[in-house]
Parts: sequence; C-alpha cells; structure tokens
Amino acid sequence: MKIDIFENNKKWVAEKLHQDPQYFEKLSQGQHPEYLYIGCSDSRVTAEDLMGVLPGEVFIHRNIANMVISIDLNSMSVLNYAVRHLKVNHIIVCGHYECGGVKAAMQPADMGILNPWLRNIRDVYRLHKDELNAIEDEHQRYNRLVELNVQEQCINLIKTAAVQTAYKERGLLVHGWIFDIHTGRLIDLKIDFPKILQNIMEIYRLD
Repeated sequence: MKIDIFENNKKWVAEKLHQDPQYFEKLSQGQHPEYLYIGCSDSRVTAEDLMGVLPGEVFIHRNIANMVISIDLNSMSVLNYAVRHLKVNHIIVCGHYECGGVKAAMQPADMGILNPWLRNIRDVYRLHKDELNAIEDEHQRYNRLVELNVQEQCINLIKTAAVQTAYKERGLLVHGWIFDIHTGRLIDLKIDFPKILQNIMEIYRLD
C-alpha cells in the first residue's frame, strides 16, 4: 500500500490519548447524534471534515450520488435506525458539485449494474426537464441537476413514515445542502420542509 494505514492509526490513537487520556473510554459509552447525514460516497467528500464535527455527533450514510430510494434496504434501515432509535432531529441530504454519479446519469451509455441506480437520477432529470434543457451551458446544467437531485431526495425522505411521524412528535426537519468542491463551502438550498410536506400529504400521508 502507498499509505501505511495501520501506522497512521497508531499515530492517531497516540494523538487522541495525548489530548484526552479518557478519549476512547468516553467514545465507547455510546452515541447520541443530533443529525443524520446522507451524502455521496465520493472519496473527496468527507462528512466529518466538511462539517467540522466530532465522533458521535453525526450518524452517516453514504452512497453513489446521495440517493434516498424507498426500495434500498440499506438506506431505509439507516433512516429508520437514526430516526426511531437514535432520535435524530435533523436529516441532511448533502450533494456536491462535480458528482460523478450525476454526471454518469446524464450520459446516454449502458453503465451495467449501475443502470437501475442511475435511473433514479434520470427520473429527476425527467421531472425537471424543461428547466434543465433551458440551461445552455452543459456544466451549469450538470450542477443544477446536482441541486435538483438533492431536492428530490429530500422529498423522498419526507414521503417516509419514519420522518412524518418524527416531524409530528418532535419537529424533526429535513435539510438539503450542496458541498462546493471548488471552494470547500457548504450551501444550504433552503428546502421548505413544512411546505413540501403539506403539498405531498394528500398523496403520501401514511398515518
């Protein structure tokens, strides 16, 4: 390996113990995160670093293009555990500019096993086709699809029973963010959670 991961781990352990001799003892006592973060698997986008949070503060799920798909047992299991057992009060869907998954979905190519996954992003394009096709610059269109994909994944969260129940019981909120990989800044898309919830309740209300 180019990186000696185990040697780096030893150094990391030593640094943590130097800062706080009880660091790992405290860490082993459990987690009480306030946030569930759903982000992209991209190796350049690390949730803890870009948010500036400590271990135990954020429950994290990552997949290609930060998708929330109702038949994906992995993401639904994470969602239900975070909301119903860890009692998080905020769920963040965080996309990022230059997302390879979103870019792949825009290409008219057979991506093999990725096809059914990317089809969900193509569905986002279909829903917003008029707006996206009106953007002449391909790069800007690509970035706008990244934003719209985050918005639609937030809506997918709002459709779930776990989120609807937690909103009623304790005011849980869903947020849509973008990580600008060119500047390192987080952008809040200011998803209007209550308004979206109200608009979709007629169709997606589950209780």
